Amino acid sequence: MSVTGRTAYQGEAAVEASDRVDRSAGVYTALGLLYVIWGSTYLAIALAIEGFPPFLMSGIRFVVAGALLYPLLRLRGAPAPAAAEWRGAAIVGTFLLVGGNGGVAFAEQWVASGVAAVVIATTPIWTGLFAGLFGRWPSRVEWVGLGLGLAGVVLLNTGADLRAHPVGAVALLLAAVCWAFGSAWSRYLSMPSGLMAVAAQLLVGGAALILLGLAAGERLTAWPSARALWAFAYLIVVGSLVGYTAYIYLLGRVRPALATSYAYVNPVVAVALGALVAGERITGTTIVSMMVILAGVALVLVGRARSAA
Repeated sequence: MSVTGRTAYQGEAAVEASDRVDRSAGVYTALGLLYVIWGSTYLAIALAIEGFPPFLMSGIRFVVAGALLYPLLRLRGAPAPAAAEWRGAAIVGTFLLVGGNGGVAFAEQWVASGVAAVVIATTPIWTGLFAGLFGRWPSRVEWVGLGLGLAGVVLLNTGADLRAHPVGAVALLLAAVCWAFGSAWSRYLSMPSGLMAVAAQLLVGGAALILLGLAAGERLTAWPSARALWAFAYLIVVGSLVGYTAYIYLLGRVRPALATSYAYVNPVVAVALGALVAGERITGTTIVSMMVILAGVALVLVGRARSAA
């Protein structure tokens, strides 16, 4: 190889190495953001509903986030969703945002944010179960994980937080089930591509939450406190826009098992923040239940990875 050819080859190799470093830095940054942001949203919800009714708060949050994201994507050349894609976004947005996020906000009127995060950590377990409805039943390892995760939920329900507030406990379980079912069904629906799917789901799901809140008699009877307003703004900008963007970025660059690893970390972050910031009490039952549930989630994801391989 000539000196010129060798120099060009070395230059190309240096560029490729630099790209790999940049990509790795981006992945680690997105993972860190996702772990902290989605773990912190449980506390942010608890603070926001001090000044907002739960369904109206969630609905306005998502509509504002969607109204910011949608025109930005259109300006960047993203096509507007077709009618079938709007229908798909409406279905997924209803299950994920109305049933999932709306259920969490409703439950956190009574249940501590850390406990809510532990219950929602069962979502991958329910997702594995619902996948069977669409033709892929769980493997033996996944069934063991499902059983272990559900045992953790039963154990968690023996604690004072959920036992004293059965409405909150039921709302959280339904929220996890709705998010899981919507996630499983979304694979078979016509959806917009990339972040446009997020924008469409935010707009439609947020509008449905506002209608639900108004139908339930929710109204803003007083101006929210500064703390509630800051939490609300955090949910819009950081929780919705930054968090979803980081998640979509990861889905396009790493294995799904790594992209969904937030399921292990979010409950730990939420429990820690709830204790440090809001003074929520951490019981031994909560800690043990979290460990059992996360072990079940790990088995489900391992079994799913083996089946895919």
